[in-house]
Amino acid sequence: MIEAEARLNEALKYAIQMELDGKKYYLQACEESTHPVGKELFAWLAKQEDRHRQTFEKIFKSIADKQGWPVEHTKPAKGAKLGTIFSEAINNADKNIMGKKSEIATTARAMDMEIKSRDYYNKQAELASSAAEKDFFTSLAAEEHGHYLGLVDYKEYITDPVGWFTRTEHHLLDGA
Repeated sequence: MIEAEARLNEALKYAIQMELDGKKYYLQACEESTHPVGKELFAWLAKQEDRHRQTFEKIFKSIADKQGWPVEHTKPAKGAKLGTIFSEAINNADKNIMGKKSEIATTARAMDMEIKSRDYYNKQAELASSAAEKDFFTSLAAEEHGHYLGLVDYKEYITDPVGWFTRTEHHLLDGA
């Protein structure tokens, strides 16, 4: 039991730092983004990283105070969905703006960060010593994967906006 608690404490410390680093990266990406959709997406992701960190800190405190794994506050919050935010921002964007190389590189790095986060949380779910811990990390990994998919969509959008709109709006190009 002590080993499992020590492992969880280290995992939570690492996760807190990972979320702090992610928030910092997304705030910088938001500031440097030249695309209104990118600005909105990166700002939203920064908020998500902060929300995750706060959840980890609550869990860490509960365990440190010998109260065990908290029953509440362990599922990622349901709220604004990435798809909705992304869709609204794109509806207000210029369909012909091509992403700059730096925007594409920033997005690719963010995609890599989300995959690493997802994989880390999946690993923690495998090592979990309770059902609540496993459910929490599994849910969080799924949320990180959702962030990754949003970034993939954004990268496709800034790389080829006309193609992206054609694909997502299902317009036919048969000339009829």
